[in-house]
Amino acid sequence: MKKIFIFLLLSLLFNSCEKDCYNAPLPIIFEFVNSNNENLIANGTLTNYSVQDENNVSIQLTKTSDNKVILENVGAYNGTKSYKFYSNIKNFDFSIKSSEFKGGCDGYQINKLTFTGINIDVTDEKGYYKIVLE
Repeated sequence: MKKIFIFLLLSLLFNSCEKDCYNAPLPIIFEFVNSNNENLIANGTLTNYSVQDENNVSIQLTKTSDNKVILENVGAYNGTKSYKFYSNIKNFDFSIKSSEFKGGCDGYQINKLTFTGINIDVTDEKGYYKIVLE
């Protein structure tokens, strides 16, 4: 009886892990600064901002405690999507190229983020993108 119980327990664990395995794409985080490297949300300059995808669907944005902006639920697709950032300071376009995750789990990974449309200074800060808007 003990062997049967252990076998059933192990079978349940292995089956449930495979079905529930999903890798969400890493979040995209923006920090908006001026030419003096001052955070524009923290100093009150950037007051209105939004992002829409190529189908004019609004993307959920979350402001962090250190005044950065997380783009929620982007990158979970195969291919490239275009987005537009709107603000009271400056607007710009960007695109996200994603692909299926090649591993033991289902999911997606973001391969490339490209900024287009205007002259803006963007730095990949290893975990977030610093964008100079003014």
